Amino acid sequence: MRRLTKKKTLTLVKELDAFPKVPESYVESTASGGTVSLIAFTFMAILAFLEFFVYRNTWMKYEYEVDKDFSSKLRLNVDITVAMRCQYIGADVLDLAETMVASDGLKYEPVNFELLPEQRLWHLTLLHMQERLKVEHSLQDVLFKSAMKEVPPSQSRSEDTPNSLTACRIHGHLFVNKVAGNFHITVGKSIPHPRGHAHLAALVSHDSFNFSHRIDHLSFGEAIPGLINPLDGTEKVTTEPNHMFQYFITIVPTKLNTYKVSAETHQYSVTERERVINHASGSHGVSGIFMKYDISSLMVKVTEQHMPLWQFLVRLCGIVGGIFSTTGSDIPLHSHLGQLFWGNPKAFPGQT
Repeated sequence: MRRLTKKKTLTLVKELDAFPKVPESYVESTASGGTVSLIAFTFMAILAFLEFFVYRNTWMKYEYEVDKDFSSKLRLNVDITVAMRCQYIGADVLDLAETMVASDGLKYEPVNFELLPEQRLWHLTLLHMQERLKVEHSLQDVLFKSAMKEVPPSQSRSEDTPNSLTACRIHGHLFVNKVAGNFHITVGKSIPHPRGHAHLAALVSHDSFNFSHRIDHLSFGEAIPGLINPLDGTEKVTTEPNHMFQYFITIVPTKLNTYKVSAETHQYSVTERERVINHASGSHGVSGIFMKYDISSLMVKVTEQHMPLWQFLVRLCGIVGGIFSTTGSDIPLHSHLGQLFWGNPKAFPGQT
């Protein structure tokens, strides 16, 4: 009784076999089948190799949420060279709440406005990258992942004397409120005022006005490698003493999380405008460089992601199984039918 039950069980299991075996006597190896097999295995190896590179690659995921941090300070990083002597110009920040931010973190360094050959090469390279970023936005993802650092050449020269240095490099950082504001560089040093602030420009000769400038770096928040800001490398040259340069900046808080960098910083977009001040023709204003910024209420989360291992294995099995089924499934069937109906006399008892 036990043997009968065991035999029925084995029979039932055999009927459930989804992979029936073909007897070796029904299979015939041919040159064409071997060629197809070589092509299939080669194709599988190539696709599996390419799939491995896809598995190693990463991509940046962008998510958006509301920025709920309003109480913290915003760091403003500045490195600007103006074609005027340092004693003639002053830089400060006045925000929307009419709060004047102390500019103690800024340094005024006498330099030459003209760049050395290695400095000019670095500047042209930066401008070229800015042009490519405007066309190929995905280039910024590559810079995020590479975490490339900007290292501009030094601006000092041994043969320079204080009297020959006619430009001023303003560099450093300030901590401002997280509200709209105006960072500006204009004639004269700033002085406190009950209604805001003013610049003492009466003692500066009008002939010495020259607001040609070069922005080597301007960023908000923590300076992180791999981020090239829109105004980095900007250079404006004017022949008019009364000239106003305006930059309207929209700041977007950003959380960056890559395999090399994890930081909170800020990106921004900018719109430029410039005009000559001529009161006789109705073009009023103050000569200088004005950067009016506003902060977006949305935050961008940039995360570097990687394909999980299980997904890579599933895709790999799909490649191997799909190609094997497509190219090899008909070969054993044709060999089986050929042996069964033509090479086996017992298939048709009446055939001779």
